Amino acid sequence: MALSDNKALVLGVLAGVAGLGTVVLYNSRRAVPTSGHGVHSKLYLSSNDQRVAGASMVVREMPGQAEVLDRLAALIQCVSELKDEVRALKSAIPKLQDHVRDELRGRSGRAEGAVARVRAGPPNRTTPTRRRKVAGGVARAGGQSSEEEAESEGGYITALTDSEEEEQIEAEGQSPYELTVIEPLNEFSALLERVDALHDGSDGDKRECLRTMLDKREQFGQNTTFLWRLVRAYVDVHDITANLEQKKTHAETGKKVGEEAVKLNPMCAESHQWYAIMCGLMTEYETVQNRIKNAYIFKDHLDKAIELKPQDPMSYYLLGRWCYAVAQLSWIERKVAATLFGEPPSATVQDGLKNFLKVEEISPKYSKLNYVFLAKCYRDLGQKSQARKMCDAATSMETISKEDEEAQKELDTLFSALGVN
Repeated sequence: MALSDNKALVLGVLAGVAGLGTVVLYNSRRAVPTSGHGVHSKLYLSSNDQRVAGASMVVREMPGQAEVLDRLAALIQCVSELKDEVRALKSAIPKLQDHVRDELRGRSGRAEGAVARVRAGPPNRTTPTRRRKVAGGVARAGGQSSEEEAESEGGYITALTDSEEEEQIEAEGQSPYELTVIEPLNEFSALLERVDALHDGSDGDKRECLRTMLDKREQFGQNTTFLWRLVRAYVDVHDITANLEQKKTHAETGKKVGEEAVKLNPMCAESHQWYAIMCGLMTEYETVQNRIKNAYIFKDHLDKAIELKPQDPMSYYLLGRWCYAVAQLSWIERKVAATLFGEPPSATVQDGLKNFLKVEEISPKYSKLNYVFLAKCYRDLGQKSQARKMCDAATSMETISKEDEEAQKELDTLFSALGVN
């Protein structure tokens, strides 16, 4: 309803009240002796409220009019409150764009797939909705429902809802005074689908993935789902880059993004997982002391990722690699670690085997390299027949990625060590 319509409605109601006061005066003069001038004089005070008050005094002698006056007074009160709502809504409209932007940037993990609910208003509009219980004294003309809607300027709607609807809203866990918005999630969802596809593509696709995410970082940089994918993009580009300085730069930058992602949402398993991977990459460029430090960080974050997402085979594969590498440490390396940190990292080949088998349990034929490391563990444990079976399983898988090429080279070495032609 336009503001001019609100004014007309208020004036009309007040005029009606004034007219009713005149009728009451006329009836009261017929029913009450003229000597009661002290009572009738109050009907002619200057304000409308005073007219209503004076009419109420007269109606004490006329019970048939009291209920009507009470209902009109309640209606005037509701109209006044409606005007206040419209005024507040008009002042809030200029701030809605900033609110939507802040809401979009402030949502994490939950922002992925989250869709806000809109209770009233036209599609694709931000709709502030205030819900109130209707006072029992409001008149319901012709037995109509207590729900009354008034449309303000620009097509936005405020609503007075029945108490039953409000109770249902509260039962759903929402505040009856909640501001709900439609977020432009289509763009974000499309971005995630695109970068996921580029991650699985060629080397050129992986570089394009990183460029795309850097272009969108200002817009979505406060979203954990976006950030861990950005770390993943840095890992991909690091692996396909030949220049040593550029590789180091990608690793350092990716590690900083990983730290940011973990701090933003410590309950995101993927953030811990990719941050751990980036710490592993940094061991190629660090001093011995920092390498050992990163090894501890790597293990801690993988453990957290498994705790948060226990059915992710990738975390178990990485933990298996860590256990196998630690098991191969020389006595000198363990001594250095003990000197620097008090206690060297501890793991056995059996620990590695346990994690690689967990990968196969969760996701059979997970990767060619997982079979290669299963074969290595069985070989080191003296179980050559099991090692050969794992080599055969790895050979049966196609060589597609660079990781598969690495696995094939390892297989050739393993076959020689196991005496397989």
